[in-house]
Amino acid sequence: MEALSAARRVVVKIGSALLVEDGALREDWLEALAADVAALRGGGADVVLVSSGSIALGRGVLGLADGPLPLEQSQAAAAAGQIRLARAYEAALAPHGIRAAQLLVTLEDTTARRRYLNIRATLETLLGHGAVPIVNENDTVATDEIRYGDNDRLAAQVAVTTGADLLVLLSDVDGLYTANPRTDPAARHIPHVAALTPEIEAMAGEAASGLARGGMKTKLQAARAATAAGCAMVITEGAALHPLRALGQGARATLFAAEGDPQGARKRWIGAMKEKGALRIDAGAAAALAQGRSLLPAGVTAVEGGFGRGDAVAITAPDGRRLGQGLVRYSAAEARAIKGRRSGDIAGILGYPGRAALIHRDDMVL
Repeated sequence: MEALSAARRVVVKIGSALLVEDGALREDWLEALAADVAALRGGGADVVLVSSGSIALGRGVLGLADGPLPLEQSQAAAAAGQIRLARAYEAALAPHGIRAAQLLVTLEDTTARRRYLNIRATLETLLGHGAVPIVNENDTVATDEIRYGDNDRLAAQVAVTTGADLLVLLSDVDGLYTANPRTDPAARHIPHVAALTPEIEAMAGEAASGLARGGMKTKLQAARAATAAGCAMVITEGAALHPLRALGQGARATLFAAEGDPQGARKRWIGAMKEKGALRIDAGAAAALAQGRSLLPAGVTAVEGGFGRGDAVAITAPDGRRLGQGLVRYSAAEARAIKGRRSGDIAGILGYPGRAALIHRDDMVL
């Protein structure tokens, strides 16, 4: 599939039913997936894996019965299973020379601006160092009010956060149908969705697997979030070995087209945010921004307003002209303390090592 071969950053969601069978890890499947990931990386793509499976694995470790679990038992199973899950990914990726890293997040983490920025920075840094992040919901602490509840929507959030080109949902179905193909023999497969219309959303069914939390409804919710951010999404059947290779070779799937590109969508989002303050910069900094560079503290001459880390602020020229806006990486008080100073001085001024840029070029609209 062209969408897979052309993508420069791919997020892959892996459901429990694919990874765990009868309480045991499907090691041959995971090893085949790791080979697929290595092939994608060999083609120049970054890869992030959003993986379920900790509770399913933890059940076996703790000897818990089948069926719904009380919250405290689910959290205990997640704690026991997550360590096995992380170790399994590390072992599967290591023969390909790939380092694995683990991130556990909750809905609350990705909706709180400061935590969101920390997650984004961590993912970008890991990808920059050639690692494959393994992301899962932090089921050991998440309760209903702070959880996603399914990894389809979490995967979409990760795709948006990292500016991915493609989100692949490996599922127990090979795409979207006009009706549930398990109960309606007349159901037709839909290979391409150009836009999520009410008619498309009405086709959603329920989860087919006893291990899976999300059905087609949550997958369409994920598609809405991802495509609006410029990320295409694919649903394909993932139970067979080498599911990503099969997808690249034309396996049946449904492709949801992106609305524009990830960077353009992010820039539009930043440009629409309400500004909480302003940074006035000198001529040298203005010239650097025009060349596509980040805004460093040394180029800032004045700080206006009361803003927090992650808020949108205006960027103004020495004569007061508005040059653009961006998401600032320091609070107003911190920005005032470090304005005009070199990035290497930040730790001595603030008492902790901060980020080199006040506004990174990826978080800026001029």
